[in-house]
Amino acid sequence: MTGPAGAGATATEKAAAPLPVPDRLTEPFWEHARAGRLAFQHCDSCRAYQHPPGPVCRACYARDLTFQPVSGRGRVYTYTVTHHRVVPGFDEAPYAVALVEMEEQEGLRMLANIRELPPSGVHVGLEVEVLFEALPNGLALPQFRPRR
Repeated sequence: MTGPAGAGATATEKAAAPLPVPDRLTEPFWEHARAGRLAFQHCDSCRAYQHPPGPVCRACYARDLTFQPVSGRGRVYTYTVTHHRVVPGFDEAPYAVALVEMEEQEGLRMLANIRELPPSGVHVGLEVEVLFEALPNGLALPQFRPRR
């Protein structure tokens, strides 16, 4: 490929979507996802969950953090519908991206796509559950669908 679509690429070439790159803080999150589990950092001192992962607990500043599996169930807190293809590799438009608040803790939220539902069906308060999308690099990407 000679460049992003519209910058020298031919009509038949398609850019690949960018892939997550695990690091020291996020590797446990991706390992759980690869095994089909949604897990968030959990503070063993104050028992608060947090996402995205960090070096200290955002609630009490302790460093006693482990990754604990969660139910994978939550509700759409807010969302947006993307109608234009603006990022190379994300060619499926329109699509809904939601901030999902997990049932384990108020304020525990994760940004993800909503699958198995047209964007017009997404709404604040929609009950959702996690599903995992296999990625070419062997990782699994947590996404959400309406709760069954």
